[in-house]
Amino acid sequence: MGLQITTLSENTAGLGSFLAEWGLSILVETDEANILFDTGQSISASHNADILGIDLRRIDKIVLSHGHFDHTGGLRHVLRRIGKKGIEIIAHPDIWQAKYATGEGEDRYIGIPFHRQTLESLGAHFNLTTEPVRITDNIMTTGEIPMVTDYEEIESYLQVKEGNRFKPDKLLDDQALIINTETGLVVILGCAHRGIINTLYHAQQITGVKVIYAVFGGCHLMDASEERIWLTIAALKELGVQRLGVCHCTGLPASAIMAQEFGDSFFFNNAGTRINL
Repeated sequence: MGLQITTLSENTAGLGSFLAEWGLSILVETDEANILFDTGQSISASHNADILGIDLRRIDKIVLSHGHFDHTGGLRHVLRRIGKKGIEIIAHPDIWQAKYATGEGEDRYIGIPFHRQTLESLGAHFNLTTEPVRITDNIMTTGEIPMVTDYEEIESYLQVKEGNRFKPDKLLDDQALIINTETGLVVILGCAHRGIINTLYHAQQITGVKVIYAVFGGCHLMDASEERIWLTIAALKELGVQRLGVCHCTGLPASAIMAQEFGDSFFFNNAGTRINL
């Protein structure tokens, strides 16, 4: 199976006219389907697709990792470019929760910046489920990810608003994309709010495949303790991950340590990066 992974949107950008913005969007192209995983914060995914000569009308499905603005804010631009009626968007039902970042005297809305009806009028057809979705014979979503490690946790400042009250966001909508290749699993992360290692363990469990060849995307270690970073690295090594391309919410301290520990297996997965597997 031919596989090309292109990062269309990320906090940093490669050389040229690529646009960087806080967020993430990754295009997965295979012989079976073309899947857009997240859409960035606003126009960057569409802008960078143009630079790379990518026709977004070729996208077959969209998968949303979770309902934060920096992964869904580009939806309107992308849907207009795709121009299809009834394009499937696979996501968890909780993407439509009222998500907030709280603390320091400010409650900031960080959820999807559009009404559902607006997106549906542009052709979106939402497939909302808590379960894994098999997109092709070799590509599937994780669905809800169990939290089994004792060192991965969701930050307390991430909340959902119900009426006039806030409660902790369990981020049940956090999910990843799994591609089963001849060399092992390739796992594409959005933010891994429920833990990168929890995500990888779950990918092994639902696919029955133990070999994890590559991991790309955001690891949400930017606020992590040094202990958690080292425990994460130890688990990645134990899992035998051979290619590690982190970005977005991983954070520079964690990324720097990973770069040192994984050597040539590591790369910064910024906007404009293309990987052929």
